[in-house]
Amino acid sequence: MPHTIDATGERPDAVTEEGWVELGSRAELRELLGEPWPLVIDKVHDRLTDEDRDILARSPFCLLATADAEGGCDVSPRGDAPGFTHVLSPGTLALPDRAGNRRGDSFHNILDNPHAGLLYLIPGGKEVLRINGRARILTDAPFFDAMARDGRRPDLALLLEIDEIYLHCPQSLNRAGLWKPQSWQVS
Repeated sequence: MPHTIDATGERPDAVTEEGWVELGSRAELRELLGEPWPLVIDKVHDRLTDEDRDILARSPFCLLATADAEGGCDVSPRGDAPGFTHVLSPGTLALPDRAGNRRGDSFHNILDNPHAGLLYLIPGGKEVLRINGRARILTDAPFFDAMARDGRRPDLALLLEIDEIYLHCPQSLNRAGLWKPQSWQVS
């Protein structure tokens, strides 16, 4: 549920503690972070490269980020056999929807706001592929047959028209020890 803002422009449910200093502007953020390296900016592209396609072919898992019309965010895990993402063209891809909890939060959001982001991971790998674009929901298309699993075509597919793609720095994976079983806190 989105946070409410009262008549004073404040969020009555916001937590504020003495001594907390909140960042106030983009300029202040840039001053703290510094300028990005040109390599970081130059690696952004809007069409799938052979390297991007290779990652998609090996990845069994991605995270789908969406937001509703008011900006309420959702991140949903998506997974299937490696290569489950169907590449339609260098600028368009499709993800089959498989049976899940039937909430459809991502799809509800896409109906209100087509902007979506995908983050692909390969277990044990260093690659983190980020893809941002505009999504649509399809109920049928000729390529649904190619996305069938165990003889069943998906009922829905997310179609993403790509705005930007880039390999994300893998440092967060390294710091988290994500692929090191000895660091896992399994209950």
